[in-house]
Amino acid sequence: QTQNDYIRKWLPQKEDFLHILLELEAPPVPWICKICQKDGVYRCPDCMHQPLLCTNCCRAMHEAHPFHRIQQWTGDFFEDSALHMTGLQVHLGHGRAPCPSASANEPAQDPSDVDDGEWEDMDNIPLHLRPPVGSKYLTIVDVTGVHFVLVGACQCPNADSFHMQLFQAKLCPSTFEKPSTAFTFSVLDDFLRDNVECGTSGMNYYSKLHRVTSNVFPHLVVDRYQELLRVVRQWHLLKLLKWSGYQDNKNRSKKGDLAIFCAACPQPGINVSTTSNLDHWTYTRTVVMDGNFKVEHMHERRPEDQVWLMDGCGFMVTNPPYQAYLKATPQIVEKSACNNHKAISQASTGHGRLDSTGVGATACARHGCFYPHSVVDFQKGERQLNMDYSLAHALSYNMTGINNVLCFYDINCAYMKNLRRCVDSSDVLQIPPSMKITAGIGMWHVHGHKKECYTQYSPLFIKGSGWVDGEIIETLWSTLNIVSASTRGMTSPHRQELLDFQMNNSNFMKMIQMG
Repeated sequence: QTQNDYIRKWLPQKEDFLHILLELEAPPVPWICKICQKDGVYRCPDCMHQPLLCTNCCRAMHEAHPFHRIQQWTGDFFEDSALHMTGLQVHLGHGRAPCPSASANEPAQDPSDVDDGEWEDMDNIPLHLRPPVGSKYLTIVDVTGVHFVLVGACQCPNADSFHMQLFQAKLCPSTFEKPSTAFTFSVLDDFLRDNVECGTSGMNYYSKLHRVTSNVFPHLVVDRYQELLRVVRQWHLLKLLKWSGYQDNKNRSKKGDLAIFCAACPQPGINVSTTSNLDHWTYTRTVVMDGNFKVEHMHERRPEDQVWLMDGCGFMVTNPPYQAYLKATPQIVEKSACNNHKAISQASTGHGRLDSTGVGATACARHGCFYPHSVVDFQKGERQLNMDYSLAHALSYNMTGINNVLCFYDINCAYMKNLRRCVDSSDVLQIPPSMKITAGIGMWHVHGHKKECYTQYSPLFIKGSGWVDGEIIETLWSTLNIVSASTRGMTSPHRQELLDFQMNNSNFMKMIQMG
């Protein structure tokens, strides 16, 4: 059946669905608590069947679900409420029970720096959007919205610091001394998924949380957007360290060691025995190079004030050595004997307002996985020295013993003429003289070349190339293009981290679907 067939069957029943939807807005009969049979006050739409509860039962029932959004009956309708209005407290340690070492007269948590300026005009703010009056509270951001929660810390003599207790409870604090804001692991993971799947920016995601918290008064929801951006950067690094099997951040020594690479490409000592005949054509590495001019980056206001969390640990190359290489390497003015390709004719074109005009990358041509530590920024156009740096680092990644490479690039007829000369004259680029690089041009681009280029570089005529179009990298840019608008104005470290995470996700999705 088609989609329209299913909709036609639904149409005669639409009034029944609407009737149930309206019934769910009415108070239940009888008007009693689902648990203790006393008068009901609150209901929880996040709980199955949105049970009606008295204040005490609502508080007790949600000790394990402190981020549900509840509603209170006004006599005419259910209006939004909050669990902190029931007196709910979250206790850290001791299995959610209050700490026996805590005094009943002490505040519910360590004193926090609460910005009283945010709440100057309290009378115009709905009750459920106001913090608890006269209490120390924590602003906690979850997928269900922004919550004010009374938090009781463990005060035993051997207890961890307050911010570490929060993290053990799956709450990531935005600061470490007297934290006042924390993000649940769930909301951080949800943002990462939204970002890689939908390209959602931090601003749009937090705007959604405003609407989730209060659809009618989103402008009155407390703003924690800057805190979200900061914590997400930390979360990116922690997740990559965990996925890569690192117990700490000290033992990383290899470039690109937080990146996932192709599981099918031959890698001696990993998926191919080092005793194999690696010169055999079956162990040929097939790579493809290309540039993307949509992933731009604006000049920064304070480039000297940067914190790099994972420079060179993912797909983007390490920044200081790359900048030093660019300054020390003269640019070869390329001329194409073939057609007038933009990658060559506009290689020296600069844009004063941009710090980076785009990125260049190398990927495996068969499976479409980005090479770790091989993605470079362009300063002008798609210059030879940029792509040399990308290719040289790609060909040094788990390639020990492999000497046959098939390289696709849409301007290979001009690019390969200078590659060896550029590598030999550089103190930075290292491609072994024994490595045989066969040049090819992708099936789509090769048709725009002269006939002699077609017969020399088309994969149809290259021995050992197999059935490959050499254009797969074009399909990889779409994921980066989605987030390029939000990375355009980021700081360089933040942009690098976000692009690295996007490319890591792209490789991960290729891997799990490879079988």
